[in-house]
Amino acid sequence: MFGVRGKTAHLAWYRTDEEAAEVAFLHGSSDSAFCWEPLLRAMPGVRALAFDARAHGESGLPEEDLSYEVLRDDAALVLSSQPGDGGFVVVGHSLGALTAAYLAASRPDLVRAVVLEDPPTGEPQPGQEPTSEKMPTWLEELLALDVPARIAKGRADSPAWPDDELEPWAISKDQVNEHVFDLPFQPPTPLTDQLAAITCPTLLIHGDADRGSLITPEYAKRCAEAAAGDFQTAHIPATGHSVHRDNRPEYVAALTTFLNQHR
Repeated sequence: MFGVRGKTAHLAWYRTDEEAAEVAFLHGSSDSAFCWEPLLRAMPGVRALAFDARAHGESGLPEEDLSYEVLRDDAALVLSSQPGDGGFVVVGHSLGALTAAYLAASRPDLVRAVVLEDPPTGEPQPGQEPTSEKMPTWLEELLALDVPARIAKGRADSPAWPDDELEPWAISKDQVNEHVFDLPFQPPTPLTDQLAAITCPTLLIHGDADRGSLITPEYAKRCAEAAAGDFQTAHIPATGHSVHRDNRPEYVAALTTFLNQHR
C-alpha cells in the first residue's frame, strides 16, 4: 500500500505513491504508520502520507524531554519535507489527533483542514507537573504475548474490528521503544485551547464514553464553542476509542465527506 518510503531526521515516513500526498495520517500511541493501511485500502484514490511518531515503528527516539510541542514539531518536519505546497488535510487518532490539533493551531501553512479522532482532552489535573510516563499496564500485558496470541486477544476484545486491522496493530506493539517511558513528559494544554487557535476547517470524530471514547457529548459541545474556525462533529454510536476500527464504514463515510470538501 505504501509504495514510497523515506526518512527525515529521526522520523520514518511513507507515501502511497510518487505524487504529492493530499492527506497526512498521524497514528495513536503504540501504533505505527502501517496501522493506517487497512483504512487506506478502503479509501482508494486518496494520496496519503503517514509517518511513525518518535519511539514508534521505524522512527528513532532523540534523548530529550517530550511534549506535544515536540510531537508537533516532528509532524511539521515531516510534512514540510514533502513535495507540494498546498497544505495537507491532517487526520490524527488519539495521541496523533492532539498532535494534529497542536500542528493546525501553529502551522496553518501546512494544514488546510484537520480531522481529530478521539483526541485526549488535555484537561489539567490538580497539581499536575512534568513527569515520566510509565508504560501502561495494558501494553505490558500485550508485550508479554507473541504476535499470534496478541491477534487472538485483539479479536476477542474487539470483535467488531475487521480482521485486517489485527496484524498491523499487533506488530506495532513490538516496535515501541520502551525508553520513551523513561523520559519526562510535559502535560498538554487543553484541546479547547488549541481549537481556539485553529482557523482551518475541523472535524471531531468520537464514539461513546461508556465504550472508552475520551470525548463525551458535553465535551464535544465545549469544543464547538471554543473553535475559531468552521467546526463539525461526527458522533459514531457503538464505538469506543478506535472509531476507525470499531466501525470502519461509518468512519470512512464521515471522513470521505470531509475530504471531498477540503482536499
